[in-house]
Amino acid sequence: MNASMDLLLEAGSQREREHAIGALTPVKVRSETCSGCAVRHLSLCGRLDDEALEAFHRIGTRKTVARGETIAWAGEQSLTCGNLLSGMLKLSASMADGREQVVGLLYASDFVGRPYSSHHEFTVTALSDAEICYFPRAAFERLLETHPYVERELLRRTLATLDDARSQMLMLARQSASERVADFLLRTADRVGGCSAMPGGPVTFDLPLSRGSMADVLGLTIETVSRQMTRLKATGVIALPGARTVTLVRRNELRSQAGVM
Repeated sequence: MNASMDLLLEAGSQREREHAIGALTPVKVRSETCSGCAVRHLSLCGRLDDEALEAFHRIGTRKTVARGETIAWAGEQSLTCGNLLSGMLKLSASMADGREQVVGLLYASDFVGRPYSSHHEFTVTALSDAEICYFPRAAFERLLETHPYVERELLRRTLATLDDARSQMLMLARQSASERVADFLLRTADRVGGCSAMPGGPVTFDLPLSRGSMADVLGLTIETVSRQMTRLKATGVIALPGARTVTLVRRNELRSQAGVM
């Protein structure tokens, strides 16, 4: 029985079957596709030798997801995992009264899902159009057992994610609104990249989420986020040439306002 059939048979509820079928929307990963992947050297697959790459691409499928689409629900059976190739995802938790709290963000090259976990801990939703290279979780775990160095790299990435979560806790507990917004812009620019006319000059990038999503991530209101962005623009620290385009004009000043040493 192949990995695709394993994935479908593991799905319990109707929604889980639909999710499993969706995860297999067939754009089969090919070895030449892997070699040309824009985030390969930044992702978990960057640690793979040719033999391992061949083994992983045999079980991989690519899927595009639209902005706003939920790809996993908290408490749902965990059937797949994979690499985020492009776009941005959010991890969120729902409170008893229906409120949502964003607990993490995933950028291109980040790993999506939790191997060795039977259910999703958080809901995963696309903040922008995105593309994911999926692996059936059971098949992925079997490959980890035969490629322990990949398992170690996954552990390293997991610990880095834990460090990010601790930084997020510090930000929510101690930083002011202005520090949160400045810190978020710096982190986002580092993760999504950007263009600059000269080394060390202003960096321009597209912000992959709305002001409302920023507010959710930072524990602020949308009005507060908008005021802080307007203040940074008015003082010449940043420029806003487009609806979601941001230019870090005076990066050192932004670092100072974020409290970054």
